[in-house]
Amino acid sequence: MNRRIVECVPNFSEGRDLAKMRQITEAIESKSGVSLLDVDPGADTNRTVVTFVGDPDSVVEAAFLGIAAAAKLIDMRTHHGAHPRMGACDVCPFIPVEGVTMDDCAELARRLGERVGRELGVPVYLYEHAAGHPSRNNLAVVRKGEYEGLEKKLQDPAWKPDFGQARFHPGFGALITGAREFLIAYNINLNSTDKAHASDIALELRESGRVARRGQKNAYYSSGQKLKYAEGCFPCGNCDFDGKRFEDTERHCLEVHGTALREVLAANDIDAAKGVVGQKVYRPGMFKECKSIGWYVDTYKRAQISINLTDWHVTSMRDVLEAARKLAAARGLVVTGSEIVGLVPFEALFQAGRAYLDAQGKSAFVPVGDVLQAAVFSLGLTDVAPFEIEKKVIGMPKTYPGGLTDMRCRDFVDEVSRATPAPGGGSIAALAGSLGAALASMVANLTQGKAASELAERELLAAAEKAQRVKDALLLAVDEDTSAFNAYMEALRLPKGTPEEKQLRGAKMQEGLKLAIEVPLRTARLSYEAMEAAATAMRYGNPNSITDAMVGFTVAFAGVRGGIWNVLINLKGLTDAAYVAEMRPACSKLLVEADALLASATGDGNARLEAMMKS
Repeated sequence: MNRRIVECVPNFSEGRDLAKMRQITEAIESKSGVSLLDVDPGADTNRTVVTFVGDPDSVVEAAFLGIAAAAKLIDMRTHHGAHPRMGACDVCPFIPVEGVTMDDCAELARRLGERVGRELGVPVYLYEHAAGHPSRNNLAVVRKGEYEGLEKKLQDPAWKPDFGQARFHPGFGALITGAREFLIAYNINLNSTDKAHASDIALELRESGRVARRGQKNAYYSSGQKLKYAEGCFPCGNCDFDGKRFEDTERHCLEVHGTALREVLAANDIDAAKGVVGQKVYRPGMFKECKSIGWYVDTYKRAQISINLTDWHVTSMRDVLEAARKLAAARGLVVTGSEIVGLVPFEALFQAGRAYLDAQGKSAFVPVGDVLQAAVFSLGLTDVAPFEIEKKVIGMPKTYPGGLTDMRCRDFVDEVSRATPAPGGGSIAALAGSLGAALASMVANLTQGKAASELAERELLAAAEKAQRVKDALLLAVDEDTSAFNAYMEALRLPKGTPEEKQLRGAKMQEGLKLAIEVPLRTARLSYEAMEAAATAMRYGNPNSITDAMVGFTVAFAGVRGGIWNVLINLKGLTDAAYVAEMRPACSKLLVEADALLASATGDGNARLEAMMKS
């Protein structure tokens, strides 16, 4: 049965009284079926970001319990903090993780909103994918006016809440809930205590942009004069062009700058269809899916650019950080590092690490831990607080904690030598293949930047990429093979006293056998890829490392041969004749290809080695 996992990230307007926050998180954890992943309080923002996951029903119930606790513990009438907010629980988004859709999460937001409005008497607004109207998609638009402007906002029929009555709740304020993609809350630190310094850069970065100016007196854009539209003069916010008509400027922006002017204005609450004369001119920011403001954090004694990356696939942490570094340098400032608030997806940090390694002229195809550490160093994530990868990164590659690959080498070998059927040949075949891939990666990476030609450089990088992928998959297979064997043994131990028990036992044994076949077959196929990578590394790599590559494809062949042997021994117990008929030729074909590659690579390697010995 497929797992259904939802992430929920409520932001509570309390970051100073940790005893109150403990009561709120305890209320969340009181619901079984959820796991609390992260609690990130901020004293200056007076806000705590809480992250928990679980099945949909448990998550929506836990969210309600946390919000109900906040309603009792937080009084917005006395709340002050640097972060925009509208309520005691300011925003509560649901994010799909596994086995659920964005529509599923939108329905969870509606369920939560209806209950909060009905039971707590709190006005509730829906945003992003749960929004009932396009005008409420954007969180910043819904939150505009914040808590202080909420009482007046509720009097406007256009801002009738989605749930609950249009009546001001002075203690709580209002809740905003919805469904969204994973958001990275990312702060960039400056060597300044001036909030205006951070704000000036934040306005450059964010998608909605800023009021356009001309005649800057220094590097700070805010030093110029603000532009407004007037009859017969419609300035472009990106350059010195002035259109006589708005349509002229609109066409100029699209043709010269590639920007849709009406969309830029709409992002800043200006409806061009109603006329723009007298309105401020805006220019777009540098990055899509990026929201940012500047603030001062007394805890760190410095200004920060506070950024929300609403789709990190579109705009990454590295994108905004490198742009901020250039903008800061132009203003005589220094970016000292950055900070991730809450959690960050593994792929987002991993891609950043690879990009930085590539920019350094280094191979990006190295162990996962090395790539993540490169990201942490390059992004400066330890500048204001420790950054613990195992606690801050969500979606790390699958592992078997406490499994075979966590053992010391001597302990692992001793474990194999004991009089137990597992770990056995399947696990050792996987280990052999992973070692072959590791050697292939080593030789390819040693030659990084030193290859004899551009073709050799490309081939070696491709080999390193393949080798790292295969190495990690085969290391996982070391434990998966033993796990598959244990599943079959558990089926053998099932009761067989009645016809029904015998039937169930037989079905489970057949399932276990197929799993015990699929794992070593995957080991054999991956080990063949390791052979290919090692052969490429031998052909194009540093000649002084030729024997390392030769050992690589030789030991990887043991992974192929061992995997196939384990497939064949388990096929004899299967009753599915069609499955057996499919597996046997597949194994034969793979073995023929592996034998041929071993022979050709060995012959080529021996010839090269012989020539080196004679020279």
